[in-house]
Amino acid sequence: MVIRAPLPLRSALSWWRRADGAIYALWAATCTLTSACAFYGYMLRQTQGEWSAPLDDVFIHFDYARSIAQGYPFEWTPGNGYSSGNTSLTYPFALAPGWLAGLRDTNLMVWAALIATTSTFALLLAARGLLLRSAPRSDSMRAGSYLLPAVVLSVGALDWSLWSGMEVAFFLGIWAGALRAFFGIDDASARGLPRSAWALGAWGGLLVATRPEAAMSVAAFGLIAALWRARKTTSRERIGVLLRVGLPAFAVLTLQSVANRVLTGETSANGAIVKLAINSPFLTADEKLADYIFNLKYAALRNLEYHFSDAAGYGYIPLLLALFALALPETRRFAVLLWLQIVAWLAMVALNGQVRWQNERYTMPAVAWLLMLATLGAVAMLRRSGRPALVASAIAGALGAQALALSLRPAGVMPQVALAWTAAAGAGAVAAFVVRYWPARAALVMAGLGLAAWHQDAKMRDQIWFFGRASRNIRDQHVTAGRWLGAQRAARILVGDAGALLYASNRPGLDIIGLGGFAGLPFARAGVHGLPATLELIERVMPRDRPDVFAIYPSWWGTLPVWFSRGEVARFPAPGNVICGGYEDVIFLADWHLLGTGEAPRAVAPSHVRDSVDVADLVSEKAHQYVFPHPAGGWTDMKVLPDPADSYADLFDAGRRTGAGRRESMRLSDLAPRAAARLVVRSAPDAKTAVSVSVGSRVIGVLAFEPRDAWDERVIDLPADAVDSAIDVAFDVIGPGDFVNYHVWITQ
Repeated sequence: MVIRAPLPLRSALSWWRRADGAIYALWAATCTLTSACAFYGYMLRQTQGEWSAPLDDVFIHFDYARSIAQGYPFEWTPGNGYSSGNTSLTYPFALAPGWLAGLRDTNLMVWAALIATTSTFALLLAARGLLLRSAPRSDSMRAGSYLLPAVVLSVGALDWSLWSGMEVAFFLGIWAGALRAFFGIDDASARGLPRSAWALGAWGGLLVATRPEAAMSVAAFGLIAALWRARKTTSRERIGVLLRVGLPAFAVLTLQSVANRVLTGETSANGAIVKLAINSPFLTADEKLADYIFNLKYAALRNLEYHFSDAAGYGYIPLLLALFALALPETRRFAVLLWLQIVAWLAMVALNGQVRWQNERYTMPAVAWLLMLATLGAVAMLRRSGRPALVASAIAGALGAQALALSLRPAGVMPQVALAWTAAAGAGAVAAFVVRYWPARAALVMAGLGLAAWHQDAKMRDQIWFFGRASRNIRDQHVTAGRWLGAQRAARILVGDAGALLYASNRPGLDIIGLGGFAGLPFARAGVHGLPATLELIERVMPRDRPDVFAIYPSWWGTLPVWFSRGEVARFPAPGNVICGGYEDVIFLADWHLLGTGEAPRAVAPSHVRDSVDVADLVSEKAHQYVFPHPAGGWTDMKVLPDPADSYADLFDAGRRTGAGRRESMRLSDLAPRAAARLVVRSAPDAKTAVSVSVGSRVIGVLAFEPRDAWDERVIDLPADAVDSAIDVAFDVIGPGDFVNYHVWITQ
């Protein structure tokens, strides 16, 4: 005998099935707007009704967007020339229409908010397909999918980044388009497969243009797409899928690298040069690896143990649910896809030392994918018909036991495997047995969701408060200082934060960190080498184009405002600061009269100079094939000391420090072959040392230095038979102290 549901219930169920798409869309929109209004509403309360942003980096996007709208794409400020400093190529183009539509000044944040809400809504619509496609005819999976918007938007740190004005939401919106295209490959006929693969490839190209770290995410899409078609296609067709999915992303990254190389001399983008430890010339391989491992652990544990919960242990609940998504046959293929995305993303962003700052925004796409996985696992586990596989459940349970043990370690103890694997395996076996029974797993899932929500409540309040206060800090300090500088009609502003200061002032700028770019000079690379290298580059800037004011945190830049300014003229504090790099932006009047004072030698007549190497000037070093001892050597240094030619004047120069037992080398050219020459070396020794000077393989002489607080220029005679049209000169430091080489000239 078949028992049928009452007619009213069947009618209601039929109506719901027909209207489900619209109902879910309304629910997703409601969740999106509720979250956005909570954050933006409190921001406006903190700023007394003025739009702002919680990160200064948001205004870097605004700078590039304004330049695009004014007809200067890829320029930080019009007239500075091409810059690769905005790592996201597409996001400023999405912002530019808002500026053209009249949303100027900080009101461009309104447009950023519209992009964020639209993108987040698109993500929630697309991500629902992960659940519906796992069990296409399941009403329980369809009903459970309504959890998705609530779970994805339940973590305050993720919402903070989504609404921050950064490209996180925009990136996830593009990822949503890629996910839909990914579904299209599964649905495509053999004839339509190439077109569907190209569609996913096009979205992949947009992904890497929005965040280059997405290269591995695109690879995951392509790999799983090809594997899905394994039973329906030949090996050749699967390879075709992989190539079509990957080629657009590869082309975008290649074109970007070529453009960077041609226009800046660097293959990498400025952001990568500045932020990635692998680009440091001073760190050893072991130090770079240690930095990477630290960043990777931090990226994972900071979210699980801080952002996900207000108490130890509960933050691992989403992780456990995400692991169990692998244990259910119907959800496993999507779980594998999302886990690959998470692991690949964290592996990429851990290269970036900035992953530890800005409320961990770089990790947030992985957080969004983990919350999707947690929803997928929870809803599937709540279905009566869903029965997790024993082996997969045991593995998930064992990993969950390790995660729980990790969360219970004493405060301040570094993370490590805390539970014996035999005990973890036993816990996994018990978990695998328990979750096979629906009442038990349903109770566990409901309890887990409830506890996770309960222990996120305080974190959500904290994040909303943090969002509002940080936005106020940026407004009070950077925006206010920028507006003041704009009113003063500053000719060019030197900044150490390439964001709101320039945007609010609407004046030209020079960013000494290097993100902004200027006249094709390698300021990003110089920033990695240190302030002395940056100042050597400013020497190359025409005096009329040099900044006339600084807007900096003095504590960041050592002697810069002491040696190169005429004093401070204004201060702009951030009361109750929680986000700015310092309490006050300080404005100084620039004074560059010291620049260039060290260009000519004092020990010989400048008119006889045939070639010179300005050590620590990256342009000069590159032109002369200069090599300093690295890693752990060649650090830049600079001094201002009395001019040997005029004791009433000062002379500035920058150089590099070489330790005992190490070598620096260079090539000098434009010489008359077989004619005697003189080598002039400038130092300012701070320790007793000796240096052996070689031309080619021939030792020419040894220079002995005693410490003295003055410039010390030494002249070495080169015999005619040691001189060719170009010569390779090396300095081997005998010791015991360091040798600091500031300048080398050759005369004939």
